[in-house]
Amino acid sequence: MNNMNILLFFVDCVICNNFIFSRFLGCCPFLGVSSKVETAVSMGIAVTFVMTIASLFTWMVNTWVLVPLNLRFMETVSFILVIAALVQFIEMFLKKSSPSLYRALGIYLPLITTNCAVLGVATLNVKNAYNLLYSVLNGCFGGIGFLLAIALMAGVRERLESSKIPESMKGFPITLVTAGLMALAFMGFKGLV
Repeated sequence: MNNMNILLFFVDCVICNNFIFSRFLGCCPFLGVSSKVETAVSMGIAVTFVMTIASLFTWMVNTWVLVPLNLRFMETVSFILVIAALVQFIEMFLKKSSPSLYRALGIYLPLITTNCAVLGVATLNVKNAYNLLYSVLNGCFGGIGFLLAIALMAGVRERLESSKIPESMKGFPITLVTAGLMALAFMGFKGLV
């Protein structure tokens, strides 16, 4: 493996196969937390951390427990348990170390447990038969793509608040239209890698 392969894998995960705009995974926190850039970036960093660590631990559980014991049918349940434990750890850490960030993320922090992007990266690692390095890189780069998407959306939503928008489009309708247009823009990168 060389650096060019990792760079291409980075571009593929962050831009070409973005979890939000190409795979449509993780849309709940994407739409719920993207009203302010600071909160969106914090959520993106938390999701990136969870996706990276979850990729590591789910790869180990799958490779060292599920496959040798012929328990592949327990994949989803075991992955959810690993992700839930990681999110609980992060929640306790943030509550002690950064109470303001803990309050700002609110209900969306425990929802990382059920964020389908986190579970999606774990199942994609198994489906694509990634080794340990590529599993962790897929989690990290996928999280960076999530961070990019949510930060871009938050920036646009902050600008939309001061824009003249028809009354019927204010709030959630214009947010959905904006997300759709951003997804179309990202789909233009599909054949890049």
